[in-house]
Amino acid sequence: MEEMIDALDKLCKFRSVAEETGNPEAPYGEEVHNALMYVLGLCEGFGMRVKNCDNKIGWAEIGDGEEMVGILCHLDVVPEGKGWNTEPFSATVSDGKIFGRGVVDDKGPAIACIYALGDIAKRRIALKRRVRIIFGQIEEKGDWEDMEFYKQTEELPTFGFTPDGDFPAIYGEKGILNLKFSMPSEKSGIISAKGGNAHNMVPDFADITLNIGGKEATISEKGVSAHGAMLEMGENAITKAFLKAYEMGSDSAFVKFYKEKIGDNLYGENIGAGFSDDKSGRLTFNVGLLSADDKECSITVNMRCPVTYSGDEIEEAIARECEGYGVSVERTEWTAPVYMDKDKGVVKKLTGVYQEITGDISEPKVIGGGTYARAMDNIVAFGPCFPGMEITEHCKNEYMPLDKFLMLREIYREAIIRLAME
Repeated sequence: MEEMIDALDKLCKFRSVAEETGNPEAPYGEEVHNALMYVLGLCEGFGMRVKNCDNKIGWAEIGDGEEMVGILCHLDVVPEGKGWNTEPFSATVSDGKIFGRGVVDDKGPAIACIYALGDIAKRRIALKRRVRIIFGQIEEKGDWEDMEFYKQTEELPTFGFTPDGDFPAIYGEKGILNLKFSMPSEKSGIISAKGGNAHNMVPDFADITLNIGGKEATISEKGVSAHGAMLEMGENAITKAFLKAYEMGSDSAFVKFYKEKIGDNLYGENIGAGFSDDKSGRLTFNVGLLSADDKECSITVNMRCPVTYSGDEIEEAIARECEGYGVSVERTEWTAPVYMDKDKGVVKKLTGVYQEITGDISEPKVIGGGTYARAMDNIVAFGPCFPGMEITEHCKNEYMPLDKFLMLREIYREAIIRLAME
């Protein structure tokens, strides 16, 4: 137990917030690269075969056989934000919990999978398929250049899982659409502005400087950060700042647009995006980033879209609503949804493992989050969040209950054996 916690602590100490650097030795930043080198060394210590793939991605593998089970993890994290009660970049055990950026998303699960695979290697369990942990480095940025490189240069898994969702399993993930709404600063009425840490986080701060009643005023608001797929758990500081500017009598064109077409609605209904379906529920609409300088005022919106709708039809509906406001709409990301049969294949097998070990008969579900399950065929999001567990990834004071973290090792070990043997 202490050894696994110590390994997690060492991994958490890397502030692995990914940025594309152009440096071939560390293409997503030195800290992300160091995190990759650390886990590859850890895996090598368990006797696994390891490979650093041009510093863009890495893998560790055990076993033999023509087919391969894949476990897709990521080592990058979202920015820490403010207001932590513990050191964000450390795995701190306190009051039966482990605190630290990444302990849930996705460093804790990665360490649990490494130790689960190490257990199998130590016990010399004969497997019918190879098992490979693939370590991504830029999952949180959304473009997944690391996984694209892997798919072009390395062997693809037959099937597998990513430990980056919920138990008992995830059989569907909503589409993810990011749009940038912008206006020339001279027309926007905004002098300067900054808000949010990442497009896929509910922003916990916003500062807007603009003219109100002929005088320059700065509005500063604080919010509560949360995962971009779980808006109801947060409080959007950017929204608070714009609505306050409106209440104070601002005649800014961008403030008017925000008030009338976005407001404090979490589901995009004011801007023509009130889509929903029976399979995955309602679209969610998060204004994650705000920026303004002497050239442009913009916000970036992160939407989680029902599985039966395309990015094109949602974007077109939104663009129609923006006509007449002088606001440009630019797509910065579209990730198609994932939807599988929950009663067949890998989903059914993984659900069975979880239910047998825990005694919990919860059913698989659809989520708004985006995982590496989208990156390759036949990959299922499987843990690490247990039903009823407080959701803290992308939030300050991210934590996982200590007993749940230790249980991950057993669940992932049995899941790997089941997938590699049956």
